[in-house]
Amino acid sequence: MLPLPLEPPEYPMAMAFIANYPKTNFDVTYKESALFLRAVHNGEEGNYCLSMPVTNDMAMAGGREVFGFPKKIADIHIAKDNQFVTGWTERRGVCFMEVRANLTGKFNYDVAPEKTCGRASEGKTRKAVSYLYKHFPAPEGGGFDYNPWLVRQETILKPKQIQLGTAEIILKPSDYDPWAEVEVVKMLGAIYTVGDNSMLGGKKVAEVDPLKFAPYAFLKWDMK
Repeated sequence: MLPLPLEPPEYPMAMAFIANYPKTNFDVTYKESALFLRAVHNGEEGNYCLSMPVTNDMAMAGGREVFGFPKKIADIHIAKDNQFVTGWTERRGVCFMEVRANLTGKFNYDVAPEKTCGRASEGKTRKAVSYLYKHFPAPEGGGFDYNPWLVRQETILKPKQIQLGTAEIILKPSDYDPWAEVEVVKMLGAIYTVGDNSMLGGKKVAEVDPLKFAPYAFLKWDMK
């Protein structure tokens, strides 16, 4: 599932989230969900974005056109009732991702690898590295408008509140959003945060062979 030149990390892991952004600096509010795989480029671990549904067209356009996030418009829900958090993502009549968390203070397992949340703590700033592929189809058809680029992008996370808990993620088959192809082998746990995020500018770090990348180019489009 990792296009070249990304490589798998020593500890393979997937991460999914649902987020609510009640205030932004581009004058929209929206919800977002995403599915990432841990990946390595030039020795640096980051998160390769497989999918990122959003509820707002400007949030979709900005993420896709500037960085290459594979965003699509979807219906997204998240709610917190005391220690319980629920959420789901739906497109084209299919609720393909559902999450339930119980914020008990502990993960699903007594000892979860540190890499699940790094060294995140309340009031401490940390960075998250995303790996993306920026590409567009040629207007003439039959290929890409330019050779795809691997983009490295950083987001600065400033959590004000962090709660840990157990998690259950249900991934249902969808022809257009095949999250279920990422098999849930072992659920590590849930992290609920409230805070401020700052997206920094991205950087093109590698030009990609268009023929080798072509099998991965469907992520931004609804294709069977």
